[in-house]
Amino acid sequence: MHAVSEQLTIDEIWSLLESVPDPEIPVISVVDLGIVRDVSRKGDEVTVTVTPTYSGCPATAVIAMEIEEALRRKGADRVRIEMQLSPAWTTQWITKQGREKLRAYGIAPPVEGAPCAGALKAPPVVACPRCASDNTERVSQFGSTPCKAHYRCKDCLEPFDYFKSF
Repeated sequence: MHAVSEQLTIDEIWSLLESVPDPEIPVISVVDLGIVRDVSRKGDEVTVTVTPTYSGCPATAVIAMEIEEALRRKGADRVRIEMQLSPAWTTQWITKQGREKLRAYGIAPPVEGAPCAGALKAPPVVACPRCASDNTERVSQFGSTPCKAHYRCKDCLEPFDYFKSF
């Protein structure tokens, strides 16, 4: 048994969580996605508070398992994952680095100030993550996952996913 208090500081735990990828978008970490809300430690127990992107997200259990496994590999014997549903997660919690990682991967990050997904308004103008053109069109409200919409660039003709605003 390892004593967590002798091995991992809170800063080290945060740093470790920055290497835990989101299972649906593996180029972005759970920290960059903004779903890790808090890290605490009481004695040898580490608690990580997570707010899922939405309450029915199918990746929530996998995320909890990946966080726990990453901490156990670094010596944490007692790990608790707490789900916090309120306040609800918002795309505003995605870090600047996370937005850049999405763009580099070919997914347009959420447009700041865009109406929330499902709002009865025109879809936002979304810049193509490949050529940066604003001459794009929404092909489908739903992309490869429920949190994304499918777009096409009219200039470079490439299809891409857009991470919808929530």
